[in-house]
Amino acid sequence: MHQADAHTETGTVPPDVTGTEDTLELRLTEELLALLGDSPAAVAAEAGASALVGDPGAWSPVPTPAGPFRLVAVEPERDLPVISRWMNDPAVAAFWELAGPEAVTAAHLRRQLGGDGRSVPCLGVLGGTPMSYWEIYRADLDPLARHYPARPHDMGVHLLIGAVGDRGRGVGSILLRAVSDLVLGNRPLCGRVVAEPDLRNTPSVSAFLSAGFRFCAEVDLPDKRAALMVRDRAHREHL
Repeated sequence: MHQADAHTETGTVPPDVTGTEDTLELRLTEELLALLGDSPAAVAAEAGASALVGDPGAWSPVPTPAGPFRLVAVEPERDLPVISRWMNDPAVAAFWELAGPEAVTAAHLRRQLGGDGRSVPCLGVLGGTPMSYWEIYRADLDPLARHYPARPHDMGVHLLIGAVGDRGRGVGSILLRAVSDLVLGNRPLCGRVVAEPDLRNTPSVSAFLSAGFRFCAEVDLPDKRAALMVRDRAHREHL
């Protein structure tokens, strides 16, 4: 995926034409859900939320050294202008490749919000101010799973920090730790959180390392060479 966890420290496009794919072309049958541990009964029980990822917007706010932080589910009517503005920041556009009119970002959000729940877009709100964009997704059901030894219930994160003043001073690492803790705390079947920042994005890779992720491998994805970063549930208290 081109979403490269961009800068954690640092004409109208048709809806289906962005040069990348967001999810595997894969039907989530009852048999597949059962194999992954997502039984149809459990899926049905999570009314109003994604059974595959959960409902990050309902997760409790957490204190961080940078201030109270929470995830808020994206509402395009409310959030599209600010997210599109962030995508047009050259430092972000270099990795997310979603610069252009609002329709470009709108199409990207529409595919996630209209999909089967394998990826949930959120705003990150720090001290009451929206300042980052997140995608919380099932890495084991994502195209990324074709390129690394995925495990059932692996969760993934993409991140961009929108405000220039929040880049380069450790906020990315603080929030990556907070969000990966939220994922592990709210998704008990998830054993690890993964990410795949572009290897060229050295500040991003450093932020993941500072947040308790470990570097596992270099991965050749269709549109970039990425650093596979992993934060394990078993080791999170020690890193």
